Amino acid sequence: MTEFDQEMLVYDLLEFIKVDRPRANILRITLNRPEKRNAMSYELRRELFAVLEHADADDSVRVIVLRGAGKCFSSGYDLTQGSAGGGGNKPATTPPYYTASGIGYWARHVVDGCFRMWDMAKPLIAEVHGYCLAGGTELAASCDLVYVADDAEIGYPPVRLMSPPDNQFFPWMIGMRPAMEMMLTGDSISGVEAAELGFANRSYPIEKLEDAVLDVAERVAKVPTPLQQMNKRSLHRQMEAMGIRNGVRAGTDVQAQAWFTPEVIDYVSELRRGITGALDQRDGRFGDYRTAGRA
Repeated sequence: MTEFDQEMLVYDLLEFIKVDRPRANILRITLNRPEKRNAMSYELRRELFAVLEHADADDSVRVIVLRGAGKCFSSGYDLTQGSAGGGGNKPATTPPYYTASGIGYWARHVVDGCFRMWDMAKPLIAEVHGYCLAGGTELAASCDLVYVADDAEIGYPPVRLMSPPDNQFFPWMIGMRPAMEMMLTGDSISGVEAAELGFANRSYPIEKLEDAVLDVAERVAKVPTPLQQMNKRSLHRQMEAMGIRNGVRAGTDVQAQAWFTPEVIDYVSELRRGITGALDQRDGRFGDYRTAGRA
């Protein structure tokens, strides 16, 4: 059995993501829980990071594309999974990689994942359509390039009744004023706005997004991987000199404190009684996301 055959056998066993090679030197990962709006469970994330790390070590891969199946990129983390619902001090089940337990576990775990992706040698490209919410925004932001559909909805609604983001990338990417508006309202921005503000590189009509992303990926793949790794690292070092790594990690402490406020404690109780009702409670007054048209 060749190495390629072995790889395909491993990829055939994946349950929550799909993997294909749409063009030369490009590996594409598709989050594959469309019936759950690609909510990221521990199982999905375990497969995702295993494939990312495998691809990063694969000499035949020069660039990785990440997208979602069905109607959206990702609605965020799977709230049915203990600490993945936020605020937990330790993982409810086996996480995809180790993070020390204790207060603020979940936010620190998310940030660890961000920097695992940040530090990979191969460029990562996010292809975003439909909902890109909460943890979905954190996943996309962890990629090196982001391209979005014009009508994508990008936002962090948990700020309304749960907590600030696990990963405080918003002010770094879109600036203080737009980030503050998103944090104080939980409102979403469109793909067009995301490109204008700097969350995304460009936006495209949904029917042109896939080809546009693959065209960019082909151009990225023309640069040899050893040099591309240095190109990535050179830009990251500048961001780190400006404090992004310390700032994002400091944000996890504030996120953890939010879970001890009375309103969040009450809301978490609502989540435990039923996720659908709790989400309706969170967004119903605003009349958006899943409650659009009800206000």
